[in-house]
Amino acid sequence: MNLDQEKRVMIAFALSIGMLVLYRLYVAKEPPPQPKKAAAVTTATTQPGPGAPKATGPTAPVAPRAPVAMPVLQGTKPEDVVVEGKFYRVTISTQGAVVKSWVLKGYPKGEQVETVNGPACDSLGYPMSLDLADSELKTQVNQGIYVAKATDGRPAPAGHESEVHSGTTLSPPVALTFTYSDGKVQAKKQFSFGADYLAKVEVSVINGQNYKPVEVTWPGGFGDQMLTPSMFESIRQGVYGSIGDLTTVAQGKIKEPRTIPGPLQLAGLEDKFFVAVFLPDSPDQASFRLARQEWSPPDWTEKQKPTPLGASLVETQPKALDFRLFVGPKALDVLKSVTPPLDSLVDFGWFSIVAKPLFMGLRYIHDHWIHNYGWAIVLLTLVINMAMFPLKIKSLRSAQEMQKVAPIIKGIQDRYKNYKFNDPRKQKMNEEVMKVYSEHGINPLGSCLPMLLQLPFLYGFYRVLDLAIELRHAHWIWWVSDLSAPDRLHVFGFSVPVLVILMTIASFLLQRMTPMATADPSQQRMMMMMPLVFAFMFFRLPSGMVLYWLTSSVVQLLQQVFINRQMPPPAPLPIARKPAEARR
Repeated sequence: MNLDQEKRVMIAFALSIGMLVLYRLYVAKEPPPQPKKAAAVTTATTQPGPGAPKATGPTAPVAPRAPVAMPVLQGTKPEDVVVEGKFYRVTISTQGAVVKSWVLKGYPKGEQVETVNGPACDSLGYPMSLDLADSELKTQVNQGIYVAKATDGRPAPAGHESEVHSGTTLSPPVALTFTYSDGKVQAKKQFSFGADYLAKVEVSVINGQNYKPVEVTWPGGFGDQMLTPSMFESIRQGVYGSIGDLTTVAQGKIKEPRTIPGPLQLAGLEDKFFVAVFLPDSPDQASFRLARQEWSPPDWTEKQKPTPLGASLVETQPKALDFRLFVGPKALDVLKSVTPPLDSLVDFGWFSIVAKPLFMGLRYIHDHWIHNYGWAIVLLTLVINMAMFPLKIKSLRSAQEMQKVAPIIKGIQDRYKNYKFNDPRKQKMNEEVMKVYSEHGINPLGSCLPMLLQLPFLYGFYRVLDLAIELRHAHWIWWVSDLSAPDRLHVFGFSVPVLVILMTIASFLLQRMTPMATADPSQQRMMMMMPLVFAFMFFRLPSGMVLYWLTSSVVQLLQQVFINRQMPPPAPLPIARKPAEARR
């Protein structure tokens, strides 16, 4: 069956755009869970302190040391301790030593983004809550009033810290130690905050003389709390794995609690532009847990009841849990500054080799020339289309040649249209078609390949415009105040997608002016419907992506006007009336 080449290309474009729109929901990088390693006999590596008896054999284990006597240490009332730096403001309550607020500052400049879902955490628990196998012990360490002490960024010997109370705002670098003890049970959380987005955390729970395996949780979901309820769950996901080999799991795909065994270099939660990940000090001994959590906001119906995604870092051994915690924007410069680099958290997809240079070019234009990301998109699109112009000319020349012989091809197809696809005489039809192309020096793929070469740029630019945090709340003109959100102009109570309408008009005019290689009226009508298909696909896409497509359509429209004047379409050849085997 010889399908028209341009029809194939337009179908490919439509399918490609459809895949881009549905990519985040239906294409999850989610390999099967790694099997747990076989348990091995290990020896403790804790070194004995001064004066402690040495082991008598090479394999003698050294038990974790715990304080012999535990003084009672409890606060009298819940208080909030605030640490505020250039990039964040963190509020920690002495009740449970949990994070009640983690505000990120500066994206965009001057804006503050709350990443903790306060209403959900009121019911589900706050970040840095502890989960233990003993439910009574769990309640005790999460409800107890801790005593907070601070030093200047370095852990200090006991008795050298200064106690901290509400009303004091600390500036990094600072180390905070929260301790709770009833004489038998001791829980301790140590936080070290620096000038960047990283915090060093150490958590331990001792019951009697024994350390307990601990699980540090981030319940209630994570991300920008200013998003609408409809977007609340759609862009949240879990992320885990090793640097450069990450697995993401969409929030909607977590039906039952899921445990991911180690080794894990990082694990946590993310939304479109921000991320909170645990970086365990002992990747081989840590595991990660994801679970959906139900809560019932008073002003939401049962149908709207959200189920935010909670995450936990689990220490499987009876000892303290040490890890670093990165809570920050998914900005490449910021992520690359972390050790190890975390820039793989920004996934540009299959054509990252194209997407990354496009992103660098877009940012360079903004930083050095225009200082407006909307106009930077317009200029970069203009550059891309001008670079593709020679390919477009080659494609159009091939399309014109195919248009010239289209009546002959249609005549051949009509003679064989009554035969089924698997009929041997269909092969004869294909041979006649290819003979016509050969006689007129036409490459049937000539009009397809140049257009297909644009697909990596289309997909790469889509990923850039969809993921670049620089476009978050970036203003272009008038009603387009956020290039990362769909454009809507509110007129007389109506929400009008102005850019989508303009894009559809430009695409329709371009389709009308572009030569079609087919002479079949039904196929031509189908091609003219493609702008409406694209309008439907782009309706909910970010306005930055629609601006790119609109600009590209306008530029190609002007190019087409020039080409039509310089290269008028040739007159179609008459249909040859030859006897064919199909008539016998």
